[in-house]
Amino acid sequence: MLSVFRSIPTQMDYKGQKLAEQIFQGIILVSAVIGFIYGYITEQFGWTVYIVMAGFALSCLLTLPPWPMYRRNPLKWLPVQESGTEEKKAADRKPKRHAKS
Repeated sequence: MLSVFRSIPTQMDYKGQKLAEQIFQGIILVSAVIGFIYGYITEQFGWTVYIVMAGFALSCLLTLPPWPMYRRNPLKWLPVQESGTEEKKAADRKPKRHAKS
């Protein structure tokens, strides 16, 4: 059972994050405008709240899971460096100067 959950990809690339944010904001904005207009016409503030909450739920469903459309531009990571480079960096450092009293 746990292997099924571990096989689900959980990362989203930067362009996917930007797209998800734009979709989220767009759905919230549209639902708020529609909710306000409908609530104003029917003179029921409750309908405005319900419509905005439905827009929020829809936007969460579309943007929170890492759908494949958000993973089209994966990052290319640098290769792992050898451990000998740490010793080299330590030798290249300048000695610290102490503050003059």
